[in-house]
Amino acid sequence: MAFAGVLVEADVQAAIAGCAAADSFDHKTFFKACGMSSKSPEEIKKAFYIIDQDNSDFIEEEELKLFLQSFSPSARELTVKETKAFLAAGDEDGDGKIGVDEFAILVKA
Repeated sequence: MAFAGVLVEADVQAAIAGCAAADSFDHKTFFKACGMSSKSPEEIKKAFYIIDQDNSDFIEEEELKLFLQSFSPSARELTVKETKAFLAAGDEDGDGKIGVDEFAILVKA
């Protein structure tokens, strides 16, 4: 698991199971369930760079669609509706992507 040493595997699996149904993903619930919302700024930054798969220093819509798979390869993709809502929640400056500072705010929200 890419988050080994940062998150507890059982918490991650429970968080993924909690949003297994299409259109059931809620970022606040997920971050709380997996334990990320209680992590330090440095750990949240590490998580950001795991999710930023293309190393662009931003999490774009395509990466958000695959967000759950960053935590577990067998997890489902987010639906278009979930992806758009997630992006809207995190994109504070309206540039269509989530930067590291925006991600930290999103995780702690």
